[in-house]
Amino acid sequence: MKSRLFSSDSRLSDLITAHPSLLTLLTRLGISLGFGDRSIADVCEESGVDTSFFLLICNVYTFNNYVPSTATILGTDMTGLVPYLEKSHRYYVDKRLPHIELHLDAIAQKLNGRIGQVFISFFKEYKREVVAHFVHEENDVFPHIRALMGGEKDKTYSIGEFLHTHSDIEGKLDDLLNIVFKYLPPQVDDDNVVDVVYDILRLSEDLKKHTFIEEKIMVPLVQHLENAILK
Repeated sequence: MKSRLFSSDSRLSDLITAHPSLLTLLTRLGISLGFGDRSIADVCEESGVDTSFFLLICNVYTFNNYVPSTATILGTDMTGLVPYLEKSHRYYVDKRLPHIELHLDAIAQKLNGRIGQVFISFFKEYKREVVAHFVHEENDVFPHIRALMGGEKDKTYSIGEFLHTHSDIEGKLDDLLNIVFKYLPPQVDDDNVVDVVYDILRLSEDLKKHTFIEEKIMVPLVQHLENAILK
């Protein structure tokens, strides 16, 4: 499979129209709306975003069978990787999770007894785990990557530790979805239920791609840097 499934000469508006799910990536990649008919390469250059990195992330999010080779990863400017991952964390914590919680609160208010609290308690515990997961990456993993990218011999952390402790933060969303399907009383039938199911599915898919980027792009990159710098 080719390393670039999108052409840098294509219009960015055509790309977003054909794959609307990529719209949520733009701000995380440092690109604002209002790009008109300009090409992907032109918009990336104006936004200070490496075109190859932009295309790499778009490929991952669009094509489930796309796995970039080590050569592709090492041949791409990865200086935007950590900022992208950090912005993704903020997107999940500040936007997606509160949106889901809002719908769950509205559903719980219509339920009597324990079942409403089950939804809320499960989600709050999940959110705590997600935040802790992200805090670990931001405090330990990302500084290590930045140090290596700056040529420093940072031996305080190893990417092997990340692989050993990396948890499945999207799997529990599937559990939450099963709780909704299994235990939600039939009388609770409104837009909040449809919205929360849709939002959980969207977030779960996004988190799977996020995990893929960390394990299939970030890890090989850091392993290469560790081998090259920490010898």
